This record gives sequence, structure tokens and C-alpha cells, in this order.
Amino acid sequence: MDTLPTEKQVLDYFQSLSNWGRWGKEDQLGTLNFLNEKKTKEAVSLVEDGVTVSCARPISFQESLDSTAPAVHYMLESGEVWSIGDKLTSRVRQAATDYIGMRIHSGTHIDSLAHFFWEGQMYNGRPAHLVSTNLGATAESVELIGKGIVTRGILVDVPRIRGTNWIERGDGVFPSDILKAEEECGFIISQGDVLLVRTGQLHRRNIEGPVDFRQSGSTACHAACLPLFHERGIAALGTDTGNDVIPPPYPDVIQPIHQIGIVAMGLWILDNANLEDIAEACAKRNRWEFMLSIAPLKLTNTTGSPVNPIAIF
Repeated sequence: MDTLPTEKQVLDYFQSLSNWGRWGKEDQLGTLNFLNEKKTKEAVSLVEDGVTVSCARPISFQESLDSTAPAVHYMLESGEVWSIGDKLTSRVRQAATDYIGMRIHSGTHIDSLAHFFWEGQMYNGRPAHLVSTNLGATAESVELIGKGIVTRGILVDVPRIRGTNWIERGDGVFPSDILKAEEECGFIISQGDVLLVRTGQLHRRNIEGPVDFRQSGSTACHAACLPLFHERGIAALGTDTGNDVIPPPYPDVIQPIHQIGIVAMGLWILDNANLEDIAEACAKRNRWEFMLSIAPLKLTNTTGSPVNPIAIF
């Protein structure tokens, strides 16, 4: 039977799973150091039929129980004025222009290594004050990966492995789920892969509607998975949730995937992905590996970026 590590064991992960100094004391890329030209070429070789699948959710401008601070959208210029009266035949510039403002850590986004701290430090021992109110993230900002991530993506469809529709809120994914997926689906997670873990929570939302996850709970990978992620050397982790189990199993380490993953391991994390379409595409082909491209915006001094990850089969 799967068991959760104790909080003491989880706290020990800050040391036992640490990648500080692994790629030098100046490193700001963490697990993305596992990527190289060879890995990218291997990913490209997985493309067979040229079908692309988005792993992003639409950016919504409507408030909901699980999005209490949605993106703001309004028109600076619109087409309304150009469709009436004398404006119909005007030869001057006719155009529409939008404005969008949003929290970076909402919707489908990738966290940079500046996003989380532990005991006043960022990944690789940098002081947390390098992320300031005035200047933003002056180290480990998301623009460091402006050239994008192109590598092999792996989907672990946990509801499929467990024979259920979704993982219950407050429950979580264990290493045994991931190892069983390897055995049943015929892949081996290897260094430099982006691991996508489907919990089915988005599927449940689509059927039952949104809930306040702060009150109702959420699912994700348990802290027990962190040693496996470290052992396999994944480049990034993504799920269809916020990537930490709610309510938290531990009183002092309330977001272990983020706290240990980002700060100790230097693990880049993709939150709130849409893994429904990719799950359907994988099941149709009985193939759970694919080329994956993740292109964050080149936002300077920021702790993350909205992304639209594209899987290519």
C-alpha cells in the first residue's frame, strides 16, 4: 500500500534531493540543464503524422469559484464606430486593439525558479530579496528560457491507470501510479523529459462545474513522487491542477512540490494545464510520448509566464 512520507522525511528532501551547485554556483536553469540538442532531435524524431494538440486552457475573463481574479480584457479600439454613417467609407486607419491584464500565476502557466523560497533562499542559494517589489525577479526570471523548451513529453494518465474518472480532491498521485503507467503504456521516463500527469480534475470541472479548491480541495502529485522525479532527471513537471494536494498533508511544508521542486531541485513547474485533449490523442494512438514545445513569453524580471504547450504527434 502507498504511504506518505513523514514531514521529517519531506524536510530531509531539501538536502537529499538538492541540485544546488550541480551545474555550478551561478546556475539559474536548474533541471532545464538536462536539455540539449540531442534530446531535442530525439523529440523531433517522434513526430509521425504532424498533428498538433494544445495543452493550455483558454484564458477566461469571467470570474468563477476557482478564478476569483480573472484576466481583465477591454478594447482600446473596436469596429463599432466604423460600421455606421460616414465612417463606412472612411479611408483612414481602421483597426481594433485589445488590452489584457492578468496575474501571471493563473491559467496555464510555467513557474520560473524565482517563484518560491525556503528559509529566505531561492534555488541554488540565492537570497530571496533578489525578487523585490521594485525590480521584480532580478535572478532566475522566466526570460532565461525565452528560447523555449522543446523535448520529449510523457503523459501519465492516472485515472486511466486506476480505472476511474478522476482522482478525488485531497487524494494524490503516488510513485506507484507513475511506475504502473510506465509498465502498462510502454515508456520509460528519462532525463530531460517533461512529465505531464493527468489527474482528471479538469474533466470533473467540465462535468460538474467549478469549485473553490481552497475549500473543496485539489489533487496533484504527492511529495512521495519527488525522489522519483529527481532520480529520473525530468526537466519539468506539469499537471491539470495547481501541482500540490489540498488540503496539505503537512503543517509546515504546505506546498512540497513547489517548495522542494523549485527551491531544492530547480524543477520548472507547469500549472493548470489542459490534459484532456492530449489524453484523447494518446489513447487514440496508444502512444504516450510525443514532441512537446513550451514557449513562455520573454517577460523580463518575472516569476513565470502564461504558456500554450503544444504536443506534436
